[in-house]
Amino acid sequence: MRHARFVLNGRAQQGSVTAEGQLLDAAGRAVDEAAVAWLPPVTPPKILGLALNFADHAAELNKVDLPTSMNPTVPVLFFKPLTSLNGHRGLIVAPPGIEYMHYEAELAVIIGRTGRRIKPGDAYDYVKGYTIANDVTIRDFVQNMYRPPVKAKCWDSFTPLGPWWVDRDDIADPDDVNLRTYVNGELRQHGNTGNFVHDIPAIIEYISEFMTLEENDLILTGTPEGLSHIYPGDVVRVEIDGIGALENTVVAEERG
Repeated sequence: MRHARFVLNGRAQQGSVTAEGQLLDAAGRAVDEAAVAWLPPVTPPKILGLALNFADHAAELNKVDLPTSMNPTVPVLFFKPLTSLNGHRGLIVAPPGIEYMHYEAELAVIIGRTGRRIKPGDAYDYVKGYTIANDVTIRDFVQNMYRPPVKAKCWDSFTPLGPWWVDRDDIADPDDVNLRTYVNGELRQHGNTGNFVHDIPAIIEYISEFMTLEENDLILTGTPEGLSHIYPGDVVRVEIDGIGALENTVVAEERG
């Protein structure tokens, strides 16, 4: 099932989306999609991201800004703030004076219940569902003193999420899901979660060893290779099979 959050007539609502793509409100009434403002489909207590969780992406970055080859033996984590959240069709705001800002298509895992020290064999019992994330990053701030990449990834609007989330069982095999990113209709990025360095059970086990996971926590599981600069005016569309498509437009920040 597809679960959506949106604002209609000034009120935030929990709704759903049919298999045919019809948006419904909480009472099951059809809603004109053009009349709503999409919200992130969940409000997470915390957002955890993984760096270098696709081997091809790690190799790609090794050619750009990593001094040595990086093959992490454990998940490489960072936090993203709730103020970075953005909805489907929301605006990605590019600050002035930057040299390289890019998208990162990611499968986002939504935790379904509180857990600590979760074993890999039990990990999916703690998963509520999945959504699409775009982990927008300014590469200028992912070097030297800027690691971990807090300034690179934590600007307001830099975590588009949605357009909805799907139940755990709607994704038959989370380790075999295709991700694609289009910019202005041009395919720029394509990958499959089969190339994860650390799969979802391993990620959940690692995090929950030292941190309590709570309902609606988000885990962004990493991005494949295929990064490219995005500019104000660009339309970025991230697709994940079995979920849908998340679309956002880049705009320049206005400063007085």
